[in-house]
Amino acid sequence: MSSDPRYYAVTGATWPSAREFALGPITLREGLGGGSRVSSATINGPVTDSDIAAAETAMRDMGQVPQFMIRDGEDELDAQLNARGYSVKDPVNIWACPATLLTDVEIPKVTTFCIWEPLAIQCEIWASGGIGPERLAVMERANGPKMSLLSRQDEKPGGTGYCAIHDGVAMVHALEILPHQRRKGVGVWMMRQAAFWALENGADTLSAICTKRNEGANGLYASLGMTSVGQYHYRILSNGD
Repeated sequence: MSSDPRYYAVTGATWPSAREFALGPITLREGLGGGSRVSSATINGPVTDSDIAAAETAMRDMGQVPQFMIRDGEDELDAQLNARGYSVKDPVNIWACPATLLTDVEIPKVTTFCIWEPLAIQCEIWASGGIGPERLAVMERANGPKMSLLSRQDEKPGGTGYCAIHDGVAMVHALEILPHQRRKGVGVWMMRQAAFWALENGADTLSAICTKRNEGANGLYASLGMTSVGQYHYRILSNGD
């Protein structure tokens, strides 16, 4: 499968790093603890071993372990990093569908809400899933339309998520459902709410990303009729040396 390159741009814009800058043919990102997506380097053309070595030094200077995002068509970079001792980390699927696909059913009242700024209970739900202040700061940095999702099930909080728009595409990140609320349709209603919000805010496409090992999320997106439109993975220097 060949990835649609626009989704790489959507990912970067809706989940932005604190700082990014070019070092020769390599774009470096400072993530301030916000995870791989905001901390990984990407390339803008062929790179040499000396280019990679310079990038490694710059990443260490930012207090980050050297790490690259590998997109479709970057097999040469993948091989170069493998030879330098980098390990594959977190292969990711990108899912998408027309937003109208998920707006055919009316959402029951008090089932889902679109909120900005996120409420304390949402931050607690995210924290329970390992999404802490550094990743909440990523959400704050995003420009353009954005919102957080809050779901209720059985008259109690069910889950939360974050969604932002870039170039007509709304992308859902950090979808977190409380363990005791799973398999009750919470994720379905949040994705449908995101689709309604997307259309209301000028986006015609709804997308989401998740690691390939996240069977629950991949199953959810596939069940909604979303299709796989891209993929990427990371290469991280295993020992940080």
